[in-house]
Amino acid sequence: MFDIPCVIFAGGKSSRMGEDKALLPFGGFDTLTQYQLNKLQKLFKNVYISCKTKDKFDFSAEFIEDVKSDNTFAPTAGFIAVFETLQCEKFFAISVDTPFIDSDIISAIIDIDKDDSDATIATLDSKLQPMCGIYHKSLLDELKKMLETDNHKLGFLLKNSNVTYVDFKEEKLFLNLNNQQEYKQALNLIQ
Repeated sequence: MFDIPCVIFAGGKSSRMGEDKALLPFGGFDTLTQYQLNKLQKLFKNVYISCKTKDKFDFSAEFIEDVKSDNTFAPTAGFIAVFETLQCEKFFAISVDTPFIDSDIISAIIDIDKDDSDATIATLDSKLQPMCGIYHKSLLDELKKMLETDNHKLGFLLKNSNVTYVDFKEEKLFLNLNNQQEYKQALNLIQ
């Protein structure tokens, strides 16, 4: 089991899906969040769920609510809350809507991560996957500045930081459930 804390980010707006994707049924579970939690608890000693409010969930888990900000659904507020709540040096971040990220991907990222990096992030055919990787506390001050200036682009943060990238080729494993079509595709794949 991995010692590094794992945080599932489930506080997005889900505007393209038309409903809260974190609450969609998936893989025999009542919600996609519970599916991810169950899967990741088999890999990590400690798994947390980052969200705007834990009130939307009707199951027990370790929740970390976003630091309060002006109506933002970007993960920036969640990252700050994770570092401030856990007081950790680094954590593994994964989006709730990427249910096929597997132990091989996670292990490859953890194995290559270095203490002097600001982050170690997955790429898919060289395309950045900012919600699959390790973030270090060295980014906390920059994250706070981004929140203050209403800049929530993780790509901008990573482009200006000391990042190790791990490139993967398995497109199916990085399927991101942004809309109903992708959700239906994922439901077919999980069966």
